[in-house]
Amino acid sequence: MATILVVEDTHTQAEIITGTLKKAGFTTIWVGSSEEAKSKLESQTPDAIVMDVVLPGASGFELCRELKDNPATSGIPIVLCSTKDSEMDKFWGMKQGASSYITKPIKEEELLRAVQLLVKG
Repeated sequence: MATILVVEDTHTQAEIITGTLKKAGFTTIWVGSSEEAKSKLESQTPDAIVMDVVLPGASGFELCRELKDNPATSGIPIVLCSTKDSEMDKFWGMKQGASSYITKPIKEEELLRAVQLLVKG
C-alpha cells in the first residue's frame, strides 16, 4: 500500500489524519515541522504528502513551493490542509503546486477522497 508523509504540528490533528489514512490501508509517516519533512524526504520518497499550512519554520505554502521546485520531490502529490478556507487561500495553495486543498476540521471522507485520487495502490 502507498506511503503518505503527514506534516502536522498539532498532535491531535496528526492522530486524526494518520488514523484515517491507516484505517484505509495506507502506511503513514508523521513529522511535526517543515524541517523534519525535508529531512525525512532526503531518505524516503512517499507516494503523497498531507501537509498543514501553518507549521513551525517554513509554512506549508513555502514548503510546497520548495518541494515542487526540486526535481527530486516535484512529482510527489501534496494535499494541503488548513483552517484557512477562503477561496483565495485555496487558490494560493494550488498556485504553490498543491494537488488538493482541504479545510479543517478534517472530514475523513474528504481526506480519503483527496489522497485516493492522487495515489495509485
